[in-house]
Amino acid sequence: MAGTNNIRVVKPADDAGKRKQKRRSREPRLIIPSQGMDHVFLVIVAVLLAFGILMMFSASYMEGLLENDNDGYKYLRVQATSAAIGGVIMIFLSMIDYHLFLNSKVVLLGYLAVVVLLSYTTLRGVGQAEAIRWIRIGSYNFQPSEVAKPVLIVVLSFLAVRSGGEYKIGRFSIKGVPMLIAMAPICVNMVFQRHISGLLIMCAIFACVVVMSGISWRDIIAMGLVLGLAAIVMIFVFSLTRENGLSYILTRLSSMSSTDDGQLTDENWQIMQSLIAMGSGGWFGLGLGASRQKYLWLPEAQNDFIIPIIVEELGYIGGIAVVILFVLFMIRGFRIAKTAPDKFGTLIVTGIVFQIGFQAILNIGVACNAFPNTGVSLPFFSYGGSALLVQLAEMGVVLSVSRQCTDI
Repeated sequence: MAGTNNIRVVKPADDAGKRKQKRRSREPRLIIPSQGMDHVFLVIVAVLLAFGILMMFSASYMEGLLENDNDGYKYLRVQATSAAIGGVIMIFLSMIDYHLFLNSKVVLLGYLAVVVLLSYTTLRGVGQAEAIRWIRIGSYNFQPSEVAKPVLIVVLSFLAVRSGGEYKIGRFSIKGVPMLIAMAPICVNMVFQRHISGLLIMCAIFACVVVMSGISWRDIIAMGLVLGLAAIVMIFVFSLTRENGLSYILTRLSSMSSTDDGQLTDENWQIMQSLIAMGSGGWFGLGLGASRQKYLWLPEAQNDFIIPIIVEELGYIGGIAVVILFVLFMIRGFRIAKTAPDKFGTLIVTGIVFQIGFQAILNIGVACNAFPNTGVSLPFFSYGGSALLVQLAEMGVVLSVSRQCTDI
């Protein structure tokens, strides 16, 4: 059978070569996209930012005059500067391939930096109202927990995509052990900083990414049990090592019900003034800049309790407009997550959008006395330069993913 010598055997492409080529195609790079970023999402963010700066200025003006050497523009200058710098960071990050965060060295460096910052804050940070959450840099306070939120999202998403196999914890076999290990130092620092709102947000982010990662419900329940047991231990240790233990949490819980009899106390003063502000606004408000509660009646009017000032000045219509903007933000953000080109993109966008939406729900709920006062700021609206910088950087990552979506 002489003809058989002419037969050519075509070998299949080498698997290692394919993997190498695939990795090369995923190298982080500056994108020159065939399609632009999601302009609808960008417009929603821009409207939230502009509306937020306007209302923060209105809410902070009197405090600036009365408490800061007759300077009503102090808070506006800081917020506007942060918005400008954050806007540049957002656009820059939107042009960088988000697969950069699949680089193990980048992820590890970012995670270790956050843990070090949080630990330093716990040991040497600046305290306010028995909470130790800030690091002083010159004349400004920096809150490391704000940076920890997006870093935690990236780390958990990285572990969900890259880690494999199951791990034993006693009699349990859990696939998400690396995620639990990553959470541990962050949660410990949140507890000892008395940053319960930060702890709540971190745990909510953890739950969101874990559920979306596709881990089985058996593993999710097992991880929940481990976290629950760890929380009980930390609460017990904290109550033994700190004066008054967790009594401040019980005080905040009791202040919710103490508003029912209409009596003003030191514990319920802030929430009572918040309710008065929203009640006096009516449907159409007193007018932009006409709030009475911002004359130092409502503490933190430019920060955690900015939504009552918005409702007082712009009425229920203004408050509803804020809610609608955040709903549109979440709808468009989750659409980007759904159409992301890979699981990693889906997880980081879902985590970021969920974090912003969850914070908005908590903040508005606290102002309405639906939740205990937790000190959660309203994204894009509350005063805070470092928080705004981080939020705009997160928006840049979402826009980076949107550049690679094929159908939004």
